[in-house]
Amino acid sequence: MQQAKRVVISGHVMPDGDCLGSVAALGLSLEVLGKTVTLASPEPLPELYRFLPAADRFLIGSGALSGDYDTFVVLDCSVPDRLGPLRELLERNLMIVSIDHHASSYDFGSCTYIDTGAAATGEIIMDLLDLLGVSPRQEVAVCLYTAIATDTGSFRYQNTTPMTHRRVARLMELGIDVARLNVLLYDQKSLLHLRVLQAALQTLDLSPCGRVAWMSISRETLDSLGALEEHTDGLIDYVRSLKGVEVALFFREMVPGRWKVGLRSKGEVDVQRVAALFHGGGHVRAAGAVLEGEGDRIIKEVVAAVLSALSAG
Repeated sequence: MQQAKRVVISGHVMPDGDCLGSVAALGLSLEVLGKTVTLASPEPLPELYRFLPAADRFLIGSGALSGDYDTFVVLDCSVPDRLGPLRELLERNLMIVSIDHHASSYDFGSCTYIDTGAAATGEIIMDLLDLLGVSPRQEVAVCLYTAIATDTGSFRYQNTTPMTHRRVARLMELGIDVARLNVLLYDQKSLLHLRVLQAALQTLDLSPCGRVAWMSISRETLDSLGALEEHTDGLIDYVRSLKGVEVALFFREMVPGRWKVGLRSKGEVDVQRVAALFHGGGHVRAAGAVLEGEGDRIIKEVVAAVLSALSAG
């Protein structure tokens, strides 16, 4: 990283708070070291995260391919396909640096660092800045807080550790307005987001044992509402909040016949193993997969796999 001069940094498709916060935090900090930095994203930034410092600097999709770089830094991205059009950069004669907290069987970087014990990629970036001798400015602290807070479910998920709180305490000591950030992240939903929630709640279902619950939303419904993928963000948390539910599922039809399933566990089930049955992945308590076929059949198959995992203990 010290030798890099012209750096492009990107996260994954369907960018979330950890992805975007980490990219912005590292990019702004490398500029302090005199690097020429390009911030990139395979897909547009969700409206929720457009308050982030440097959000207006991101080059979207193939717009980042025309730059002259010597280093490509990939953050929070466990497989090359999740780079979307930016995967092309992996084929160039660049130093490839991959930093992530997701377990992966892919090693597509010249230099790869994976810490599955980190609650968020933002935690790793914060430690990296310490190694580089860069003290986070307030705008960088905003990005890092966003990264860590969103990937820990506002510090409610099992991946939250004592070190998570110590890191966030350091960020707060820099003077960031945490109350305002939490309003921006959690207390401002668009009417369209609530319309999508309303539609999804009509599909809410529960297994006979009461320990698995799920919702779904079809492509037809999303299109009729004029909704984007970002308007489904966080809907699985409503399912997860049901009393007695151990595993929550959310099924979203990406394009006709192609479904993205999110899986969340409260502790008893390793949903990463369940997702792997459908060629997906993620974490022990949060995972996902993409399946092809008819929605009802997919729901039945995934629910059956989760119930089997529950019965196996």
